[in-house]
Amino acid sequence: MLHLVENGDVAPSAARVAEFAGVGLRTVFRHFDDMDTLYREMTAVIETRVLPIIAPPLTGADWKTRILEVAERRAVVFETILPYRISANLKRFQSSYLMEDYKRLLKAEVDGIEALVPDSVKQDMAGLRSLNVILSFQTWRLLRHDQGLSDDDSRRVINRLLTDALRQFPDR
Repeated sequence: MLHLVENGDVAPSAARVAEFAGVGLRTVFRHFDDMDTLYREMTAVIETRVLPIIAPPLTGADWKTRILEVAERRAVVFETILPYRISANLKRFQSSYLMEDYKRLLKAEVDGIEALVPDSVKQDMAGLRSLNVILSFQTWRLLRHDQGLSDDDSRRVINRLLTDALRQFPDR
């Protein structure tokens, strides 16, 4: 399933997974009780791929520099997970696991930004939300998938938006 999604089949069925794997449909469900079990396995594999990108401590001297580091890391992570998140977004309304995972990822994006900004930024709700929009997977997907920008062009757009937004905030 990972291979199918990665190569453009954003909504493969269990039958398609079985066909690609060269096994019967029953074999797929002998390994996975249901599609949510398969989605959990996929999530674990994907998280293993992106954890080394996310885990290292940020090195920037101040919060604005660290936010720019986060933007760069998120670009790498979002590019890695792009086909999987698109696929999951299509299926999340049919899967309680994918819906909960979607909410978990949104919360992690927001919490990651809130942990870095000073209290003065946290009190500026419109400003804080603007940072979250700029640094969200949804913005990355819009640029890469909907607008068809390259990875590099998408990074430039995000960097421009973020740099412009950061000018509006105090340094502390």
